[in-house]
Amino acid sequence: MAPCDPREAAYARISGGIAGRPLWSGRMAPAAEAGQTFRKSLRLLGTRRFGTFWAANLLSSIGTWAQQVAEPWLLLNLGASPLILGIDAFAMNAPVWALTLLGGVLADRADRRRVIVVFQSIQMACPTVIVILLLAGSVRPWMIVALSLVVGVTDALSMPSFQSIVPSIVEHDQIGTAIALNSTQFNLSRILGPALAGVLMVWTGALGCFAASAFSYVPFILVALWILPRRGQTPEALGEEVDPQSLLSGIRHITRMRNLRGALLTVLATSALAGPLITFAPVLVRNAFHANVTHFSGALGAFGVGGIVGAGSLLTVGADADWRRLCSRAALAYGIVVALAAIVPWFPLLIGLLVGAGALMTVSSASANTLLQRTAGPRLRGQSASLYMLAIRGGRSVGDLMTGISVNLFGIRHALLMNGILAVLVQWALERTWAAKADAGRRSS
Repeated sequence: MAPCDPREAAYARISGGIAGRPLWSGRMAPAAEAGQTFRKSLRLLGTRRFGTFWAANLLSSIGTWAQQVAEPWLLLNLGASPLILGIDAFAMNAPVWALTLLGGVLADRADRRRVIVVFQSIQMACPTVIVILLLAGSVRPWMIVALSLVVGVTDALSMPSFQSIVPSIVEHDQIGTAIALNSTQFNLSRILGPALAGVLMVWTGALGCFAASAFSYVPFILVALWILPRRGQTPEALGEEVDPQSLLSGIRHITRMRNLRGALLTVLATSALAGPLITFAPVLVRNAFHANVTHFSGALGAFGVGGIVGAGSLLTVGADADWRRLCSRAALAYGIVVALAAIVPWFPLLIGLLVGAGALMTVSSASANTLLQRTAGPRLRGQSASLYMLAIRGGRSVGDLMTGISVNLFGIRHALLMNGILAVLVQWALERTWAAKADAGRRSS
């Protein structure tokens, strides 16, 4: 018999999830054990470094989501077409294709503290400029798209450093819990941010949302200055020079692992085909249901509620979970939800589906991220984060642009229905391919 691939064996030892095993090793933990795991997970919030980071990140995300409500609605009110909404989202996400691998190098070799603070400060300037333009009455759609591009460039360069914060401030066996808790705050902000936006849009219009977004960067920047050391490199990276060969070597090392490669492809396909559901939610709410910005805020809030449910469920998952299978099956179900959201005739049903979409998206993406962060050591943590961001943001950029074209040609319902059906077919094919290779690997071992 041929020996097992040592990379796959290493993965199995680290994550505990090997192909062909049930979703959880053995059986699902009893309710009492799951409850104990959940309470133990929440205690991580009481730690000084992670708890402070979590709170500052929550405030920052609330401001971001308030802007996410105001920006597409402002574009529509300025006369922009659904295609412009797709271009705006494309401008924010597309730079990852060119820059996120460089961002991974910065995360592993540069001062993460400086990288995060500098680029977050540039991002803070973007909603500030929009506030000034709104006060002057001179804002135009192209200006908003241009500022989205600036945010996209800075995100691509800084997000791998940002993604590397959590694994660097918790113990190795707490990484999965910390990522799930971080997903919880992100999805909690999906509720609180749109709720804040709903109030601000009534009283101040879009201006208040952009002002809240600008202000929300301040606590996060201050916490980053406090929580991160002045030299943000890992000990293994100190003194090493960056060269293309070492970058490519790290990427090859990560992508040669079958489970990691499959997880990245799953995230890429999900982001491209199912992700546009949120980008074009304002068009769906406005054109298909003839509703207003309050309903749109409620729709985003429903997605956040689902995200919290999904993140909370991950807190009960043991460390020996098969993260690859969990990621794949949640992504398949997410595609089904997107197709259903395209055809439901009543707004309350859409709200229910968005709750499910938020839960499934969170489970799928957080499982993939946990798999990557637990498997990649400190030496490659930044590069693994950059590949994850490339999949999730790069896929979203292409999906938003193509969906914008489809919406212009076929209408919002038909465009989302096609996306959902394609997502199901692609995820089913990826799952079958992965399962077949797993069976072959077990037979050869």
